[in-house]
Amino acid sequence: MITSSQIKAARALLDMDRKTLAGLAGVSLPTIQRMESADGVVGGSVDTLVKIVTALENAGVELIGEGQPSQGQGRGVRLRAPKETGR
Repeated sequence: MITSSQIKAARALLDMDRKTLAGLAGVSLPTIQRMESADGVVGGSVDTLVKIVTALENAGVELIGEGQPSQGQGRGVRLRAPKETGR
């Protein structure tokens, strides 16, 4: 599963616009727009999701699932739960 935030963050790391991702993945621009506007986990056909994930990975991004370690090397970011502040 991939979230809308992961797609947007991956594009940002790659300095890639939506149109470029759509072209690389072989999907329409409205598909990318719809997926990025989703709240949380992205829905859609498995084939479309695989195309998008593959395009991002081929461009150099490692998508890391919840609770999974990173298998790659290089720089990156990972979203974690915010620390609670003791007020």
